[in-house]
Amino acid sequence: MNETARAYCQDLVRQADKDRFLSALFAPDMMRPRLLALYAFNIEIARVHDSVSEPALGEIRLRWWHDAIEAIYRGEKPDHPVGQELAEAIAAADLPIAPFINLIESRRFDLYDDPMPSLADLEGYLGETSSALIQLAALILAGRAATASAEAAGLAGVAFGIAGLLRALPVHRARGQCYLPKDLLERHGVTSADVLAGRDVEALLPALMELCSLADSRLAEARKAIPAIPKVALTAFLPVSLTDLYLAKLRTLGSRMLTAPAEVSQLRRQWRLYLSASKNKF
Repeated sequence: MNETARAYCQDLVRQADKDRFLSALFAPDMMRPRLLALYAFNIEIARVHDSVSEPALGEIRLRWWHDAIEAIYRGEKPDHPVGQELAEAIAAADLPIAPFINLIESRRFDLYDDPMPSLADLEGYLGETSSALIQLAALILAGRAATASAEAAGLAGVAFGIAGLLRALPVHRARGQCYLPKDLLERHGVTSADVLAGRDVEALLPALMELCSLADSRLAEARKAIPAIPKVALTAFLPVSLTDLYLAKLRTLGSRMLTAPAEVSQLRRQWRLYLSASKNKF
């Protein structure tokens, strides 16, 4: 066990992904470092865009992580604290390689300013990123029994991911990116250029509300699948319990979600996580 690498992962997740950090506190002591290693890996991949000055450099960085994951599955430990902790988590939980590779490949989309083509593409992107993270966390907690939670993870990840993308609208607009699906925008008579420029805001609002409604639907479907999830794996789903809090805030903001952060107090989030954990739900 590398205490320095473990502390690095813990501090990274605490600072960069407070919701998942707080949820990990409800995991058994032995499992918590493995979850934090997984979440730290996700942060490293998600922040590649912001850590490079051009897409080509981002491609190189993602390729490094691709090679590092393959090295882990050959029994090697990367020279990186997150990679070192992740290697221990992968070995302890016998995690499959495919979700890691797919997550890295999906994040290549973040490096460019291409519009998200369709709602189906958005759900696919969130399935390979947000949903995959939930399912990997469930596998860490419950082993192969967590295969029963795959459908719930897919739906929950899309719901949580949509809320996250809508909350990140101001950040994405500032860097010239639009994750709102092209087909959705066209249906409401607006374009990604309108989103970035802040034009036709009133026409854009129905599109934003439609995305909120889709997140509601996916969350409701995921909650119906709770009985199939091993109880020990429910901690992996705890961040998803915050989805409706975020959606309510987004709806309150309306078109101002383009410029204003949809913040929910940490105290309220902690209380929701506690209630969800105590009731074995999300």
